[in-house]
Amino acid sequence: MKFPLPIPIAPVLLALALVSACTAPPPPTGINDPNEAVNRKVHAFNKAFDSAFFGPAANAYGKGVPEPVRARIQDFSANISLPSLIVNQLLQARLDDAGHNFSRLLLNTTLGIGGLFDVASDVGLEERTTDFGETLHVWGVGEGKYVVMPFFGPSTSRDAVGTVVDFFTNPLSYTLPEPERYTPTFAAIVSRFGDRYTYGATIDDLMYSSEDPYTTMRLFYLDARRYELSGGESGDDLYDIYEEAYE
Repeated sequence: MKFPLPIPIAPVLLALALVSACTAPPPPTGINDPNEAVNRKVHAFNKAFDSAFFGPAANAYGKGVPEPVRARIQDFSANISLPSLIVNQLLQARLDDAGHNFSRLLLNTTLGIGGLFDVASDVGLEERTTDFGETLHVWGVGEGKYVVMPFFGPSTSRDAVGTVVDFFTNPLSYTLPEPERYTPTFAAIVSRFGDRYTYGATIDDLMYSSEDPYTTMRLFYLDARRYELSGGESGDDLYDIYEEAYE
């Protein structure tokens, strides 16, 4: 059975042939935050939302759901999101990464019982993550301004666009019947609660313990994102809080 090409994805896929002619922009330096006043208001909203709802709900989820069940949900969510990663890696002309994640998808979907168990990592097929923000980076789109997105938090002009587009890059959202087509989105939302609980101490330090949480989170995000997109060589003069946090 052939499925029609999803309309939101079609123009993006047509650009695949042009990817090889694009080069990533030079590594950005410094902080470009001309809308800091607005960003701080959005940051305050996100902080209030986290304090009143997201943080407490994540704690209730983490303490109320046994760890083995949470692990199965996390693995299932990661597995069902793999088609989106594969689409982005194809758009980036990174065929090795796309093939790697496709093999991971097949193994976890079959031997891993629909993705409930991450058996692929046990044989060296760890997830190679990406997103449409990275796709834009590969295509030569610059970082742009620093922005804070409601609910999603720190981002940049480029990555904010990538976040929106990634809602439409999973082929399962088009090929599955209703209501199954909403499973990737629902699984991702539940997984976010699990992440908030697992990394709660670090998130609380960033959002509530520093003297100026807005500045701390801005620094953390920009340095971590540049580090990620440059393959570990950001070339920036920002303090490398990313390495310190994860070493």
